[in-house]
Amino acid sequence: MEAAIVVGILMLFIIWRKLPSKGVKAITAQQLKTILTDKDKVFIDVRTPGEYSRRHIVQFKNFPLGSDLSKLPRGKDIVVICQSGMRSNQACKQLKKLGYGNVTNVRGGMNAWRG
Repeated sequence: MEAAIVVGILMLFIIWRKLPSKGVKAITAQQLKTILTDKDKVFIDVRTPGEYSRRHIVQFKNFPLGSDLSKLPRGKDIVVICQSGMRSNQACKQLKKLGYGNVTNVRGGMNAWRG
């Protein structure tokens, strides 16, 4: 009985973490392909430098989670990716708190990318 409660709480936590943040747009990896050439967007990858060096999308600059996100340019759309979409969702929340207006999370992250 206790194990079922723990599993239930864990499942709710995982579902809650995957929900998009308020004010944050979410796109699929397929939709990402259609905007990669947009010069009015800033593309950031919040994975570790090691993850980034092994495999990344050329348009994305590495800005590991925990970096000073306030250094990103204002007035441009910011598209954020990570490995699965969870760290990028956290980064999107931070960007919204910092006052960035147009923030987009890539759902599924690099796991969903088939470039």
